[in-house]
Formats: sequence, structure tokens, C-alpha cells
Amino acid sequence: MSRYKHIFFDLDHTLWDFTANSRATLTELYHELELDVEGIPSAHELITAYEEVNRDLWGQYEQGHIPKEVMRVLRFRTTLRRFGVTRRSLPETMSYEYLERCPRRTVLFPGVAELLHDLRPLYHLHIITNGFDEVQRVKLKSSGIDELFREVVTSERAGASKPSPVIFAHAQRRAGALAEESLMVGDNVLSDMLGARQAGWDHVHFAAETAPDPAATYRVQHMDELRPLLL
Repeated sequence: MSRYKHIFFDLDHTLWDFTANSRATLTELYHELELDVEGIPSAHELITAYEEVNRDLWGQYEQGHIPKEVMRVLRFRTTLRRFGVTRRSLPETMSYEYLERCPRRTVLFPGVAELLHDLRPLYHLHIITNGFDEVQRVKLKSSGIDELFREVVTSERAGASKPSPVIFAHAQRRAGALAEESLMVGDNVLSDMLGARQAGWDHVHFAAETAPDPAATYRVQHMDELRPLLL
């Protein structure tokens, strides 16, 4: 029987397939807003530019350099400017529509829903995420997995982002967990794996989209690989 009592999951890129859901939303917006007329050659090129810009701005947000409201609009404004699009209302429209649509998409990684339902009777399941509070809760509800988690800890509510010890300590207090009873499952080597190590938690690197972290306690590429460990 596993010695763990509390399992903390990252959400984006671990349970909820952020890449698939985001790209589907951007493709939809590309066609609906007729961005080809604006001079953007394809949805693929829009997605490539957006992901690069968003990655940079998200890093600035996590380091406290820009507020979320600025980041949300600036990522679309900067992306569009790469294609010479300067229509003032378009970034705001895209930001609003993206935030309305993307979190409501329901693509989870293969095996996630089944695994969570099997784990729920045996463990206390929690979320610890660097995402925005209201957005992450919509994702969980839309995907039908919100009621499986006892605590949903976001960086916005905790006042710190992973890998800061502050958010891990906050999550541990909220869950009423001990470090030796806690297991972190996440995709990001820095925010999830390093953060868990610093907190004294065992950790599983979900390496479906990245190279496995050799320092992680466990490494998996599919959620079903957790079954021998936890079930």
C-alpha cells in the first residue's frame, strides 16, 4: 500500500491538455475573425507566434514584473504586431474571446479522468497551479473533474508561484498534510519538480511533452504508469 495520503497535481500540461485546447481555440479565432485578411498567413503561424510571446510574458508575470491584466492583452497585441496588424480593438477582442472559450474546452491527457476516479476513494487529491484562480476553476468544472479535488491552490490565492516554498507550504497547510505523506505530480522541471524537492515532497515528473527529469523521485510519460505506484 502506498505511504502517500495526499496527491497534489499540477493542472496545465499535466491533467488538462493546455496545448491542444489553446491551439484549438486560436485556430477557431483565426477563422472567425478572418485574420487572413489582416495579413496573418495561417492559423499555424498565428499559434507559433502566440506561444513564443505568451511564454515570455508569462515568465514576466510569474516574476512579478507585469500584472495579469496587462499580460492578457499584451500577449495578443505583441503577437499581432509581429504580422504588422495594428487595429486597436483586435487584441482586446482576441483576449476576451480566448479567455471565454479556451478554459471551457475539455481535452484532458489520455487516462487522466479514469485514473483520478480510481484514486479518489484512496487518497486526498488536490490541485496546485500557477494559473489564474477563476480560469483554472472553469477548466476543472468544464472537464468534469472539479469535484474530485479537495483543495485547489492557485498562485493567485497563495500570493506566490511555484517553485516558491510559499505556495507549497500554503498548499500543505490547506490540505492538512505532512511532507512525507505528500506526492506532487507535474510536468514542469522547475516549478513542479524543484518546488516539490524544496518542500520535501516526493514528486512524479509527467514527461509527456518534455525530457524526463533525472532528479525526480519517479518519471512517467502516461498517466496509467502511476497505477502500479498508487493502486
